[in-house]
Amino acid sequence: MAEPAAIRPASTVLLLRDNTGASEIELFMMVRHHQIEFNSGALVFPGGSVDANDKEIAARPALYSDGGGLDAQALGFRIAGVRETFEESGILLARAKGSGVLIDAGRAREIEAERRADLCEGKTAFLDVVAGNDLVLALDALVPYAHWITPEGMPKRFDTWFFLAAAPPDQLGAHDGKESTDSIWVSPREALAGGDSGRFKLPFPTTRNLIRLGKQATVAAALAYARDMDIVTVMPVMTRTADGGRQLRIPREAGYDGEVFEVGAVG
Repeated sequence: MAEPAAIRPASTVLLLRDNTGASEIELFMMVRHHQIEFNSGALVFPGGSVDANDKEIAARPALYSDGGGLDAQALGFRIAGVRETFEESGILLARAKGSGVLIDAGRAREIEAERRADLCEGKTAFLDVVAGNDLVLALDALVPYAHWITPEGMPKRFDTWFFLAAAPPDQLGAHDGKESTDSIWVSPREALAGGDSGRFKLPFPTTRNLIRLGKQATVAAALAYARDMDIVTVMPVMTRTADGGRQLRIPREAGYDGEVFEVGAVG
């Protein structure tokens, strides 16, 4: 019997902004390159694995906002979320040292132009990007929203924390053109409709979190809801139905309006 795949720690950030004209929120989402091994071609939120450099930053408190008593592992998830968001969207959740506000779009673009490509290609470390630009990562801008673990038996498995964050109002973001081939600001309603029509390929966790997020009409309401909720870890259990289909079972108390779901892509 093959050894089960190792579980990698990972972070995903749901960047939110208000669409006041439609009285709904929008999220920054990207289409994964079709040659990417995990979730190829899917519409997803920015995110990826926690790496060793994230842990190095966690050991240097001067480089991030108050961790609120978080341990090194929890800090690593949040730092990875900020790094992956910058790598995959160009949006940088950070403040200039000594400042109480997030950096503006102009400064973010300067840092992106100088460092994003090298960071994505592994030619520089995020620690150097942060320290070299006198930045403090805004970990306090991330609000925990969900915790999912890939089902057993999958070839790649992740222990993923989902975070909400209000996008800086003047940082619009753009995909990197390599790991992702397109990007869009889209409401949960539109993303889910695209999944139903076949316009978008939506992994199961993405779908469930879009449905839950779509119940909140504003960014402030979504963040307040997340701060008050109890997060229940979800590790779906997959079973086959009599007609050859697939079902996923998740804890009802996780707050996803159900326990058993018919699925296509598990991702």
